[in-house]
Formats: sequence, C-alpha cells, structure tokens
Amino acid sequence: VYETVLKNERKGDYLGGTVQVIPHITDEIKRRILKGSKNSEVAIVEIGGTVGDIESQPFLEAIRQMKLELGSKRTLFMHLTLVPYIAAAGEIKTKPTQRSVKEMLSHGLQPDILICRSEKELSEEARGKIALFTNVEEQSVISLPDVKSIYKIPIQLNLQKVDEIVTEKLNLSCKKPDLDDWKRVTDAHTNPKSEVTIAMVGKYMDLKDAYKSLNEALVHGGIQHELKININYLDSENIKPTNVNKILKGVDAILVPGGFGHRGIEGMIIAAEYARENMIPYLGICLG
Repeated sequence: VYETVLKNERKGDYLGGTVQVIPHITDEIKRRILKGSKNSEVAIVEIGGTVGDIESQPFLEAIRQMKLELGSKRTLFMHLTLVPYIAAAGEIKTKPTQRSVKEMLSHGLQPDILICRSEKELSEEARGKIALFTNVEEQSVISLPDVKSIYKIPIQLNLQKVDEIVTEKLNLSCKKPDLDDWKRVTDAHTNPKSEVTIAMVGKYMDLKDAYKSLNEALVHGGIQHELKININYLDSENIKPTNVNKILKGVDAILVPGGFGHRGIEGMIIAAEYARENMIPYLGICLG
C-alpha cells in the first residue's frame, strides 16, 4: 500500500499535494479491497493484529470510511476478542473484551458480531454482561471455546446461528448449509482408527512454527486415512552414524524438510541413508 502511494506521488498523481495517511493511504486500502472483491457477492477482509496497534490504524480508518460509503446493509463488522479464564478463581473475565470494543468505538467502529475466544464456554450471564457493556445484541455475542479439533469450529458457529445472523444483516438469500463434510472430517480427526509415527529431521526445531505448513499437511493426510499422526521432531545436527539407529528405530516414516545453509546437512544425509537401507518410507523436500 505505502509503496504504491509513494510511486503515485513520484509520478505526480497527487499534483504536488502533501501525501498524507488520510486520504491517500486509506484511499489505496479501499481501492485494493474493492479490486480484490470484484465480481464477488461477498468479500471477507481481515484486519490483523491488535486493535490499538499503530500499524493497524490506517486499515481501521479505511473500513470506517467504507461503511459510510457502502451503507450499513452492505457492511458487517465482526470482532474477535479474548475472554480469559482465571483457573484459580474459576471464572472468566469480560473486562478485556469491554476494553477492546471501547477501543474499536474510539475508531468509529461498532462491532455487529463479537466472537469471544475462551478456554471455557461462556455462560448466558457472561454473554448478557458483554452485550450490555459493548452495545452488541446478546444473540450476536458468540462463544468460541477451545475444541479438540479446529474443524469443529464451523459446526459450533452454525449451532449459534452465526451464518443466519450474517445473511440476515447483509440481506443475503442463502440455502441451509450442508455441514456433512465438516462433520465427517471432525469425526475422522477426533476418532482415528490407527496411528503412525513420522520422524521429522530438520534444522529449526527450536521454532516449530517453521514447519507449520508441513505439520498441517500431515494432519490432513491423517484425516483422509483416519490416522493419528505422531511427529517426532529431531534436530539433524544431533544425528550421527553412531546414534542414528537408536534415534530413528521404530518410526513408520522419515521426513526431511528444507532449510538454508550447510548446518545440519550431514544429519539429513545420514537419516536418508538410514531410510534407504532399512526400507523406511522417506520424503525429502527441497534441501531434503
């Protein structure tokens, strides 16, 4: 966004005027939202980060302007908040949600729906309290507690009629959702018929998020075959010819992901050799 505005300024598109966050940055954000949603009936736009962070303020201002321009029947604000559970007291705290919504209101944004993330399900009393202090209808205060499978979330939202609230507010005509596939996936994820152990021999084991996409791919593969996937994260630097048999013994498969530089490559090669000599299914990605 900022790069585009700077290029436009250098081309003289602003006729020598002072380039400012408002309207130049916000106009570019709105332009990109409209361009990205072209020919679509509904555009879902996520404003990441935390409300109040300075980086997100131009985006919040842009969507405030868009609601004025498009009208309330063509826009809907859904706000995700945290409702902490204090285990020692055995109660949830709604104050962070109240403060978060007040921060939204300070930007001229009134949430239409509140999605409340929490460790425990919200009680009716808590939902009523949140609704009262945030100026959101109680039916639009949605409880989203921790679940064993992320694929249960669409089913939970459907049970609380989030889809109905959205379609009603946006005046959309939609048929009743078919969630059979979601239910099938959830059942396969939470009730696997068997399990396999996969050794992941990589170089960034201190940062598991580095392999997030691989982990999710393995989970999805497990769901397809109704398997629980156990992943053993192994630092390739620690694998030597003298200990490879002890470290990799008993695994069902070996996966070597990509990486940069020479560090840990010897351990990856040893793991690949072990897989070949012991007829263990092996997958090497990029460097692997």
